[in-house]
Amino acid sequence: METFEFIDTSLSEGVALIELSRPNQYNSLNRKMVREIVEAMESFDRNEQVRVILLTGKGRAFSSGADIDEMASDDAVRLELLNQFADWDRLAFIKKPIIGAVKGFVFGGGFELALCCDMLIASEGTEFSFPEVNLGVMPGAGGTQRLTKIVGRTKALEWLWTGKRIPAELALDSGLINRIVSSELLMEESMKMAVQIASQPPLSVRLIKDSVHKAVDYSLYEGMQYERKNFYLLFASEDQKEGMSAFVEKRKPQFKGR
Repeated sequence: METFEFIDTSLSEGVALIELSRPNQYNSLNRKMVREIVEAMESFDRNEQVRVILLTGKGRAFSSGADIDEMASDDAVRLELLNQFADWDRLAFIKKPIIGAVKGFVFGGGFELALCCDMLIASEGTEFSFPEVNLGVMPGAGGTQRLTKIVGRTKALEWLWTGKRIPAELALDSGLINRIVSSELLMEESMKMAVQIASQPPLSVRLIKDSVHKAVDYSLYEGMQYERKNFYLLFASEDQKEGMSAFVEKRKPQFKGR
């Protein structure tokens, strides 16, 4: 398995774990760290042994946001030449489920990274925030777009304009996260969810993710047509034959992702 400078990776029970590993900086995201996260996810997305990706942070925080020291002297021309968010854009093409296990601070770029996950499990005391407005800027890696699609226009504007900290309880009520667990159980419960999804037929899981993501942008009718094509497509898979045969024969199915 590849070695990285700012993240740690491992693989167990079909679940690929990615841990942000700058705990002394509250896992603040510099450009190289973002690139490593993306490269690890793309590698796991291609790996047939991986069925789910689990993303978390070492130390007391998931991520406090972008590395401001790295960006403070940048200007518009330099950012354009760097194509600052090209690596972030690649996250939208990960086909396998991404579960985020978040804790402590989930701020700025860390919040945007969390929003790239398909599900979020948060420990008690976790806080979410987009504080960019206090620095004279705004989110640029999809934060205004993804947040608005999840919580709606009015809440998104309030949170983005004020830079306020959103407690886990409000995040749960707003549909931002899936559940809250104790700090001691965060990784155990997140891994349990990841393993459960990893046991499901990979093609079904992949096409369900694909269809749900399309639902965000398509009209109801367009989304239903897209869903139907994916439904038909699964009837060409070995897993569909295995799943239905196992149901009829009253046995546990053995899915192979084919």
